Amino acid sequence: MNGGLIRLREGLEGLNPSERKIAEFILKTPEEAIQFSIAELASRSGASQAAIVRLCKTIGFKGYQDLKIKVAGDLQNAGETQGYQEIRAGDSVSAIVQSVSSNNIQSIRDTLKILDEQMVEKAVECLASARNLYFFGVGASNLIAMDAQQKFLRIDKTSFSFADPHVQLTAALTASPEDAVICISYSGETKEVLKAAKLAKSNGCPVIGITKYGHSSLTKTADYPLCTASTENEIRSGAMASRITQLNLIDILYLSVASRNYEHSVTYLEKSRQAIKEL
Repeated sequence: MNGGLIRLREGLEGLNPSERKIAEFILKTPEEAIQFSIAELASRSGASQAAIVRLCKTIGFKGYQDLKIKVAGDLQNAGETQGYQEIRAGDSVSAIVQSVSSNNIQSIRDTLKILDEQMVEKAVECLASARNLYFFGVGASNLIAMDAQQKFLRIDKTSFSFADPHVQLTAALTASPEDAVICISYSGETKEVLKAAKLAKSNGCPVIGITKYGHSSLTKTADYPLCTASTENEIRSGAMASRITQLNLIDILYLSVASRNYEHSVTYLEKSRQAIKEL
């Protein structure tokens, strides 16, 4: 059982000051922190026991003991990972090859530790039963939406993605309870995507959110929030490791839906493969 440190790190921005103080203390000295009782942790971190209880609830732990167990699991497996590596001025191509690849792999590993498989199961059921699928995203997230549309079309799931945010809003207005809207935003605060999600929900259309771990607006709005992990500090504008985790999650959803109706999916995959081959 693990994922404690990742949840604390990824959810840091959404914590109130007292909760953040505790989280930062644990992240700084995890080996020491897991040895403390709740009273000792409150004293050492300069917060209250009530704040620790609130932190556990905010981050998604069952309680303080659950937090300690998951942090201990991370520490036990620490040797399996190298952590995230920032790109520095003057780095060689060899160093960048290793850093970028390591970060992408680490992001996927971290996402697996925090991904709610029960929520994934519900999202897959929603996608499998939907009449039409609408994938919404802006900027780099729109590339994820386009990839998802292409994949789901190949297994005979009517799918749409639109580069123009205004067209996304129009599509959201027409989405019905028989459809499904998938909103993609790493920050969870992209205003165009949030508005599309709210418009779709107002029509009774179920909304799946793909966003970073934490209490973002998209997480709160979506019926089925699916959270990924990716720590990109200094060079964040390229949406690098976060893009990889989102693509990986799309692949998980796509293959899960395809497996629900395997023979049908394989038939249409072969038809599309043959059509492309004949060009």
